[in-house]
Amino acid sequence: MNWEQVEGKWDQMKGSVQTQWGKLTDDDLAMARGSRDHFVGRVKERYGVAKEEAERQVDEFMEAQT
Repeated sequence: MNWEQVEGKWDQMKGSVQTQWGKLTDDDLAMARGSRDHFVGRVKERYGVAKEEAERQVDEFMEAQT
C-alpha cells in the first residue's frame, strides 16, 4: 500500500494505527489527516524517537498493511 492509498483510507486505518501506536491520541490522528510527514512527526514526538526511526516504523507498518 502506498501513502496515497493511505490518505484515501485514513479514517478506516485509524484503528490499526492506534493499535500499533497506542500513545497517539485521536487529536494526533486528526492533525495528521493522512499526511505522512505529519504522521511521522507525531510518532516522533509521542515516542521520543529520531525522525529516521519514526519513518522506519511507519514504513514497516505500511508494508505490513498490504
